[in-house]
Amino acid sequence: MGIAVENVSKHYGNFRAVDDVSLEIKTGSLVALLGPSGSGKSTLLRMIAGLEIPDAGQIWLVGENATHRSVQERNIGFVFQHYALFKHLTVRENIAFAMELRKANKQRTRQRVEELLELVQLKGFGDRYPSQLSGGQRQRVALARALAVQPRILLLDEPFGALDAKVRKDLRAWLRNLHSEVHVTTVFVTHDQEEAMEVADEIVVMNQGRIEQVGSPAYIYDNPATPFVMSFIGPVNVLPGNAGIAPNRGKVSPSDRVFLRPHDVLIEIEAGDDTTSVIVDRIIHLGWEIRAELALQSGERINAFLSRDQFRKLELQEGQRVYVKPKQAKVFSGAYALT
Repeated sequence: MGIAVENVSKHYGNFRAVDDVSLEIKTGSLVALLGPSGSGKSTLLRMIAGLEIPDAGQIWLVGENATHRSVQERNIGFVFQHYALFKHLTVRENIAFAMELRKANKQRTRQRVEELLELVQLKGFGDRYPSQLSGGQRQRVALARALAVQPRILLLDEPFGALDAKVRKDLRAWLRNLHSEVHVTTVFVTHDQEEAMEVADEIVVMNQGRIEQVGSPAYIYDNPATPFVMSFIGPVNVLPGNAGIAPNRGKVSPSDRVFLRPHDVLIEIEAGDDTTSVIVDRIIHLGWEIRAELALQSGERINAFLSRDQFRKLELQEGQRVYVKPKQAKVFSGAYALT
């Protein structure tokens, strides 16, 4: 096992940042800690790194109890959101810094730096300074520096959060490919659901200092364990049980909540079995798909996503009466909270 967290808690005054969390991360895996601000994901990452000490519980790294070990003793690479590069050092010097601190062989250091420059696709940039690089290039230098000492574990705290959307998307694919080459046990923190889904082998969904669910991106999306997970991972319509649209209607009580993904809303022109009458309130063209905002007779509103071909076939118009039914939906009983 690469990382094992056992009943770990961390408090700041009366605030519980991490509350009795247990987690196992397999050696060589790429795992995302996903959750909103204040969910405890960065605090958990910092405790794994040794930057914070847990108030309770234990942290095991590669089979060794590291709970009270220093950062240096853990052999971990850490990448911050804002790079933390040394402005007065060149790219090559930044990457070599940690190896030089450890008094590594100079020839081996030079060789390792050149290997990493090629690995992170910055060959030819070694003599530049951080100010001469783009944000995406600086983040790749930070990753190369973290990998220079061949860490057992790589930790990244919102690594792409300071970058624009296009660069973030490019770096996601790059990180996924990089991990396939180096196979270092990697944990990264993000609040971006799409980022976690695209990059990670496994996602750990956190909320209010606790873990809500752990699983592969596909499993969590298709089988959310809690209302929070279903609401946080991907778009969803949330309806009361008496809104008139749910699977197995007779088994849904008014106090239940029905969670229905927009792409699981089936639209039909004619009434049929288990359909519900709605009015097309608004049609929004998003280029790659169409979003239809639908008004139910109960006053509730839902979104439906359609492909361009589906939209052309249905010939939907605003103000038109159509009929909907769920392809699949999730019912959570009784009271619920999304945060």
